[in-house]
Amino acid sequence: MRTVGTTVRGIRCPIFRTGDDLAAQVVESLKASWESEGYTLRDRDVIGITESVVARTQGNYVTCDDIAKDIRAKFGSGTIGLTFPILSRNRFSVLLRGIARGADRIHILFSYPSDEVGNHLMSPDKMDESGIDPFKDVLDEARYRAVFGDVVAHPFTGIDYVTCYKELIGADKVTVSFANDVREILNHTKKVLACDIHTRARSKRRLKAAGAEIVYGLDEICTAPVREGAGFNPTYGLLGSNKSDDEKVKLFPRDCQTLVEDIQARLLAMTGKHVEVMVYGDGAFKDPVGKIWELADPVVSPAFTSGLAGKPNELKLKYLADELQKTGADNKAVKETILQKIQSKGSDLIGKEESLGTTPRQLTDLLGSLCDLTSGSGDKGTPVILIQGYFDNLAND
Repeated sequence: MRTVGTTVRGIRCPIFRTGDDLAAQVVESLKASWESEGYTLRDRDVIGITESVVARTQGNYVTCDDIAKDIRAKFGSGTIGLTFPILSRNRFSVLLRGIARGADRIHILFSYPSDEVGNHLMSPDKMDESGIDPFKDVLDEARYRAVFGDVVAHPFTGIDYVTCYKELIGADKVTVSFANDVREILNHTKKVLACDIHTRARSKRRLKAAGAEIVYGLDEICTAPVREGAGFNPTYGLLGSNKSDDEKVKLFPRDCQTLVEDIQARLLAMTGKHVEVMVYGDGAFKDPVGKIWELADPVVSPAFTSGLAGKPNELKLKYLADELQKTGADNKAVKETILQKIQSKGSDLIGKEESLGTTPRQLTDLLGSLCDLTSGSGDKGTPVILIQGYFDNLAND
């Protein structure tokens, strides 16, 4: 009987560069790994490739000037309102610099006490002590500073993001306020760029219904090349981008479906095994200390092979063990009964007592989180992840 279930390997790869044949290099890196480490691929193994190397090999970059050009084309002159931006130098600082170049003036409306992914602008406890109601109160910068102080530093980065963002724009052309109703921005301008990620559709709908004249989201900026050679993403625009340098960002990758299917076909031809392949970005998990939800990308996986569609369909082993223990059966009988239940389980266990607590999230969200935690965002040098045995269960010998 097998003694190991799911295993995860970070695959060392070369440094990928623009124009590289990524599919070929991923396959060669996997081959070098299994030959060196003495393992073999199996059917239904999962190969994850981080979105960063996909975008890099595509050369999918835009500059601040590219962003400014598209902003000016869409909004024209006057003040632009930026609503609910996330607090991140990596994710937003270069975007903000580009947006500022394309605008005459900017008013930023921050959500509070934190942005949508959990980066805090203030202490929730101090907010409560001050009698501020986040459901209805609108704060200007003067009140914000009077209550929370001149320097409100992010607990992890030590950055005062209000000051940081104002300096990026230029203090003479920006004002800020704080509210949790996106329509508050219309008291300052009728031209709005919705900068939120996962709530963007609702924000844009509410703004338009409330009388905004021009409304776009970050997902609608740089959706086509603004000049020859410029990057773009027709689906997500600037969402999912990361800082490359002070004047350039790497966009979320585009046209990924062809890549994952190409790698799947190459490995089938090479090994005879039908593996699943996905491109992954941020994992969908939350830090319990900093309260930051990791998912700053628009989706966990922008492309995956068909076998990764859907959700897990699993029984809760702890529940079965506890219930069978009540019968007084010995360990051997309990295990045999559990194996029989696993082998005969239905194809849809949603709502069934024996599946309670099995976290029926999308497979790609679960696998993408596992990939992201394994590869990290630092210097591990493993942008390709191999997951084996994920679809096995106790009944598989």
